[in-house]
Amino acid sequence: MTEMLRRTRRERERLEHELLAPIATMADQSRGRREPEEADEFRTAFERDRDRIIHSKAFRRLKHKTQVFLNPDGDHFVTRMTHTIQVTQVGRAIASALGLNEDLTEAICLAHDVGHSPFGHTGEDALTPMIGDDWLHSAHGVRTLELLEPQNLTHEVLDGVRAHSWRINPPPETPEGWLCRFADRIAYLTHDVSDALRAGVLDYHDLPVKALSTFGATSREWIGSMITAVVEASYEAGEVKMQEDHLEVMERLREFMFERVYLRPESEAQKVKAIIVIQDLVGYYQAHPYEVPDSYTVADADPLTRAVDYVAGMTDRYALHSHDRLFRPTLLD
Repeated sequence: MTEMLRRTRRERERLEHELLAPIATMADQSRGRREPEEADEFRTAFERDRDRIIHSKAFRRLKHKTQVFLNPDGDHFVTRMTHTIQVTQVGRAIASALGLNEDLTEAICLAHDVGHSPFGHTGEDALTPMIGDDWLHSAHGVRTLELLEPQNLTHEVLDGVRAHSWRINPPPETPEGWLCRFADRIAYLTHDVSDALRAGVLDYHDLPVKALSTFGATSREWIGSMITAVVEASYEAGEVKMQEDHLEVMERLREFMFERVYLRPESEAQKVKAIIVIQDLVGYYQAHPYEVPDSYTVADADPLTRAVDYVAGMTDRYALHSHDRLFRPTLLD
């Protein structure tokens, strides 16, 4: 007799109904995919989504995309990839504690930033004036997963990617999508503070006293404290939220980080250079649309859309390399 279990998809879908919270999103109640598919024998719909995201090229490129510091010299600074892994850990931890769907939470968290352009949020500032409307990495993430590298994901995962940013309305349709919102903010505030300390941009005594007294003295304590604040408040309210005192301190910490780290003069100088790189590249490929590989865009896209699709998909170092190749004078010039 084997000592293994053989749990089929149907069995595991049944277990979701038995073990998850009433408001959890059940895999067998998904609104489905754009293109109908035959169900997998063992994996639920959300597990298949998770697997497709991990194996996608867009996910792979996150390892060479900026989080906060552009082209950092040290090996331990957070990249968009390591940020994504940390968001996923926080999201799954909260989902597990609240009885929400861990697989859906994981899929949303893994995919939430695949639409980011080079150089982090600076890319949004560079691309917005070029397209005449807000260019949002969240919307481009959906475009990437639906059209540029089509994965045929479920509606629930795409909705979570669309609305993972707090500035997006309408908000996520699922509690798991809301978890990604909180997990994203918990992760980036924690690791951005650590990176700023590592880079010498902040000293430990610069940190707001209220943040230290509320969250703890170390990044590990901060993550645990904020996860607990979401779990306890959500359990009491019956919807995903955070304890008000923690939420207020987290907002003050975010304001502090914008003032002292994200918008400091050195960051602004780097931002100007990054904007020039992105806008130069878009301008070049708009003028030379057939130099854009077909795999980075869609066949019927206009020249500007082809250029934006291509440049937005670049990693930081590939964007810099391309800009050097196209715009830096050579010794023969």
